[in-house]
Amino acid sequence: MSAPADPQLERAVSRWQIVGLSINDVIGSGIYLLPAATVALLGPFSLWGVVAAGIVVALLVLCYAQAASYFDEPGGSYLYAREAFGRFAGFEIGWMIWLTRISSAAALSNALADAVARFWPWAGHDLGRVAIIVVSLGFLTAVNVAGVRSAARTGVILVIGKLVPLLLFVAIGAFYVDMDLAFSGVRPDPHDLQRMGEAALLLLYAYAGFENIPAAAGEYKNPRRDIPFALITMIVSVTVIYGAVQLVAQGTLANLAASPTPLADAASRFGGEALALILTVGATISILGTNSNTMMMGPRFLFALARDGYGPKLLANVHPRFRTPAAAIVTQGVIALALALSGSFVQLALLSMTTRLFAYIGTAAAVLVLARRFRDRPGALKLPGGPLIPVLALLLCVALFVSASWQNIAAAGIAFAVGAVIYLLPRKDRPA
Repeated sequence: MSAPADPQLERAVSRWQIVGLSINDVIGSGIYLLPAATVALLGPFSLWGVVAAGIVVALLVLCYAQAASYFDEPGGSYLYAREAFGRFAGFEIGWMIWLTRISSAAALSNALADAVARFWPWAGHDLGRVAIIVVSLGFLTAVNVAGVRSAARTGVILVIGKLVPLLLFVAIGAFYVDMDLAFSGVRPDPHDLQRMGEAALLLLYAYAGFENIPAAAGEYKNPRRDIPFALITMIVSVTVIYGAVQLVAQGTLANLAASPTPLADAASRFGGEALALILTVGATISILGTNSNTMMMGPRFLFALARDGYGPKLLANVHPRFRTPAAAIVTQGVIALALALSGSFVQLALLSMTTRLFAYIGTAAAVLVLARRFRDRPGALKLPGGPLIPVLALLLCVALFVSASWQNIAAAGIAFAVGAVIYLLPRKDRPA
């Protein structure tokens, strides 16, 4: 008798579930802080900055959509860079993305405690804060270990929970918008390159997260067709939502830039404290939803790296009952919990944007190579203009990387060097 086959990942996630997951990953805590921070940097141009950022990010989204149309395997940016430029490039990008996922999970867990503390003060101090962090990370880890179906359903439920308060905010607030107020204020100096660079990175951060969706392609029913559809649907939807939220906030709350809770404060002006409370609860759900995706997608990068021979072989195992990379999920949960409780996640969180830029640069460059290699593959997405969109996306990312602070660039360089050392120490059973 032949030996039983190793358990495989289950392809269980449908097209519209991927759409929900992609929106869930992008719309997080940022939308509840973005209006104030954007006005502080761009003044009356904030709305146009938000919309322009969505259009610019669409270039990157299209690069990911095209790359995803070539592969059924998990890995995302790691896979694309590895196939285009070899093992080392792929490993480094996978490594950097995984560091971002860990720090994001730790940071979001603390942000969740802060959000809950707004209406339950006990959660903001000592044992209460620890309880919120431990319970939230433990719950999300367990949901993801139990199966990709449960993780996807949880993600879709949470995205509904985060969208309803935002849609209420826009639907009610639209009747109270003062256009003169919305476009008043001090205009920024376009020659202040540092200020413009900071605004660009802030806006890019608000749209970040879409790059994680292809990481779990091995568990999607039809990833080559459904991931491109989900990514394009997501960027259109999120840009419209962000623009509408920004307009209502600018047009209903004077001195918006000074507000620590801009949406709740604006909502209280035209919807009373009841709507402000709904927005506060929405912020809590939004943070939990984004962290749900972080705990779902992050371990897939670790699983892909381990499967290719980097790190303990245990991390490449698929659970025989749940058919998920359970060891990788639990590992990420434990490390994220330690970072969240120690507070050292703050330093890692500073790497998030420069780390993401490594992934964006790698994917945009990889598309230029993969488009030639797979140009005849049936069903592959073909972007208009040939290499034009990937080249524009690549130039954009390089410009944003250069605009980052030297501290963040140096920290990213150190992380990159640590990854290079790990790369030189692969397992003996590494696949050819």
